[in-house]
Amino acid sequence: MLRLLAVAVLFSACLPLVNTEERTATERAGGRLFPFERGIGIRAASDRQESVYLWFYEWNMFDAMQRGQHTRGDWSVAAKFPNPGKATIEHDALQLTVTVVPDGAKLVLNVKNKTDYPFPEHAAIIPCFNPGPAKTRNPNFANTNTWFLAKAGLQKLSNREIHFNSQLRTLVNATAKNGEYVWSPKWPLAEPDAFGGLIVRESTDGKWVAGIAWERFLSAQGHNPWECMHLSVRVGPLAPNDERTINGRIYLIEGRKEDLLKRYRKDFGVGN
Repeated sequence: MLRLLAVAVLFSACLPLVNTEERTATERAGGRLFPFERGIGIRAASDRQESVYLWFYEWNMFDAMQRGQHTRGDWSVAAKFPNPGKATIEHDALQLTVTVVPDGAKLVLNVKNKTDYPFPEHAAIIPCFNPGPAKTRNPNFANTNTWFLAKAGLQKLSNREIHFNSQLRTLVNATAKNGEYVWSPKWPLAEPDAFGGLIVRESTDGKWVAGIAWERFLSAQGHNPWECMHLSVRVGPLAPNDERTINGRIYLIEGRKEDLLKRYRKDFGVGN
């Protein structure tokens, strides 16, 4: 009996050590994930004050997930956290996996078309990348120091303008009605076009930079009520019952926007 008790005490004493080691390894790798009411947050390993949030997800565009040029997304599904370095959000037709990596997180989005119609080529969803909700907002990223990737390099984002993927601009233009879209009153169309799936925010103190990237994108837009950044993920074209996987990345690093751009080019194989 005493031997069994000793084994039980030894086993229970070891449990916190395992959890601590797992947490430490995760934070060495790149940070720590945590839940918030509309998705997932990520906190930097080297500075616990620096965090960013991914609201998954806020909007649909051009008949993605449901018919309509601009419809609401679904953020009702809570994230699951099997460990501090991994999180998943599993909708009926969308599954997002977030995994901590050095200087941020890897994103893997699986999309299945469960409607009875094909998604058009420019169908997209918009996750909202932001400095956080009002109660926990990171003031260092609550600004408009936002940049998107144009042909000439990183371009400052003005006001709430939307910049479309240059390769899809003709298709997007063809869907306008008298040059206007449903969202035009709040997100005016602007030049230049976006040439890469990246949007970046420099911190107010100039020491940090955050960004989100997707290998398939439709548009870049930002500076909405949450002082957020919208990089839409292009899910079309996709036939009914077909599915695809789309890779993305969250960046949260000490440095400037040029440092983040270099990492993006390396991660996604995008030339200078």
